[in-house]
Amino acid sequence: MPTSPWTPTARLRGLKPEWLNNPKVWRTEILAGLVVALALIPEAISFSIIAGVDPAVGLFASFTMAVVISVVGGRRAMISAATGAVALVIAPLNREYGLGHLIAAVILAGIIQIVLGSLGVAKLMRFVPRSVMVGFVNALAILIFMTQVPEMYDVPWAVYPLLVGGLALMVFFPRVTKAVPAPLVSIVILTAITVAAGIAVPTVGDKGELPSSLPVPGLPDVPFTLDTLTTIAPYAFAMALVGLMESLMTAKLVDDITDTRSSKTRESIGQGIANIVTGFFGGMGGCAMIGQTMINVKVSGARTRLSTFLAGAFLMVLCIVFGPVVSDIPMAALVAVMVMVSFATFDWHSIAPKTLKRMPAGELAVMAVTVVMVVATDNLAIGVVVGSVTAMIIFAKRVAHLARVSAVTDPDGTTVVYSVTGELFFASSNDLVGQFDYADDPDRIVIDLSAAHIWDASSVAALDAIETKYGQRGKTVEIIGLNDPSADLHGKLSGELTSH
Repeated sequence: MPTSPWTPTARLRGLKPEWLNNPKVWRTEILAGLVVALALIPEAISFSIIAGVDPAVGLFASFTMAVVISVVGGRRAMISAATGAVALVIAPLNREYGLGHLIAAVILAGIIQIVLGSLGVAKLMRFVPRSVMVGFVNALAILIFMTQVPEMYDVPWAVYPLLVGGLALMVFFPRVTKAVPAPLVSIVILTAITVAAGIAVPTVGDKGELPSSLPVPGLPDVPFTLDTLTTIAPYAFAMALVGLMESLMTAKLVDDITDTRSSKTRESIGQGIANIVTGFFGGMGGCAMIGQTMINVKVSGARTRLSTFLAGAFLMVLCIVFGPVVSDIPMAALVAVMVMVSFATFDWHSIAPKTLKRMPAGELAVMAVTVVMVVATDNLAIGVVVGSVTAMIIFAKRVAHLARVSAVTDPDGTTVVYSVTGELFFASSNDLVGQFDYADDPDRIVIDLSAAHIWDASSVAALDAIETKYGQRGKTVEIIGLNDPSADLHGKLSGELTSH
């Protein structure tokens, strides 16, 4: 007897994601999670060192951030963990006040992120121009490569052939099969070679000691006073902003790569929840990890939340159960993976001669400013903000000259009609006042705004100034052709912007 479509079993089957029934997707997600987990270990340890905390603090943060965000985040397949940007922000707090205050700041930062997410801060992403996004991606690729340079400097000679071998495997192995991620194959083969041959090269174990047990939840060891709050608040706010900026930019990048949309508001709130949980488990907090996300999405082909969850879960399993084996992984193998990620991330089309010839100079300038600021400050958030402001200034300068004024005098010479065309806002309206002939115009002036739009108070103030200048000469001004929004704004503000 066939199963009714209204039975509980059928309804549950309808709620299950399609990929749960696809073994190929399962394999891709599981292997992608494993590769990301392996790449997370040395990164998390390095960021712990930057923040001045024990390696376990960074590893615990990467575990809890990945697991929690896989459930509450808005962007599937994106990896969140301990990051260098967050480490740089909270390092001074840890140096001066200790780990307890750092943990408290992480929890407060999470609360701030939830508030900002609920207020719709994610909607500000629509104001990030494409040239800034391209600059962000290219700067990201440069930073990923630059972070690997120290691992290639002043090291045993054997590191270099291992590095070349790892890159070669990742380039050529996909031509044989894509069933297993090439980075995972590269890591396994290079580790087997170094262990079997007894080659002495830097390994993951040289970065720091791996934890031997799961994190235990608890409250931060700080006095719960107003003084503590005022101490941690500036660091928490900075961490919240940096974390949201990097996470939202990464989410947008993954949207473009996968041709799918994600909820930026949910991602903002999810980042806050993940940081709160991370704080209560003694982690240093974090945000989206762009390099590991590129490994997961672009290199390994992951597309679901399963890979994100498994990246965190595998991280703890590798540390606690397979710690001795993981410690033997040569850093050259992981460096090769990150170098490949940096080359895959860079938008080479954006610097092709044909593209450079066709792109407007302003767009190229914005892209260059974004790249330079990110690389100079080692902070993606600063680069995006400066790049966006630069783009706005260039845009305002460009459209400021689009407001045009033309005058036609009636044959009888009693009336002159000024036709204004374009967008009137603070930049364009500044020149508006000087385009009228106050002394020689007849007694009646008509300003036709049918082909214009008033955007701000500066434009209303400019029109008031024009009327005042004509009024001082005993002449009357009539403004016609206002569209509804312009008429509404003009009606509210006209005559109210100057002191009497």
